[in-house]
Amino acid sequence: MKISIGCDHIVTDEKNNLVAYLEGKGHEVIDNGTYDKERTHYPIYGKKTAEKVTSGEADLGIVVCGTGVGISVSSNKVNGIRSALVGDVETARYAKEVLNANVIGMGGRIVGEGLRENIIDVFLESEYQQSEENDKMIERIDALVANEEAKNDDHYFDEFLEKWDNGGYPDK
Repeated sequence: MKISIGCDHIVTDEKNNLVAYLEGKGHEVIDNGTYDKERTHYPIYGKKTAEKVTSGEADLGIVVCGTGVGISVSSNKVNGIRSALVGDVETARYAKEVLNANVIGMGGRIVGEGLRENIIDVFLESEYQQSEENDKMIERIDALVANEEAKNDDHYFDEFLEKWDNGGYPDK
């Protein structure tokens, strides 16, 4: 599998460890940087990493900054990206299986090395559980990027709320 990865200067060492980990598992890695600890801006690397996924150069992406928040938000601004900030294995599994996330973000200062590796393993091994419901929700979420009308529509998700109110989403 081809994995696009990027980080800011705060977590360069952690990103380098992830690159080695992924390559050790037989994955091809596109390392978008940064490559040193010189101060830089995380949006640059969130964007670069995400664009490799949307262009088809990479299958999935991983973004890392100090908390993971800024770089995840940045990667989500690339049309076609569904980036999930994760800090545990089950969230990574959910992001892939239900939301078909194609990028995950993590906080290099928040999530320890072993857990980062476990999260990545689960994310890469999980598969999207295609269903009409999941497809429809993803379609609605993706449409928010380019849909000016949806931005001002307080009822955009009403059909899902109605299903919720009627017990259509049982606890697992």
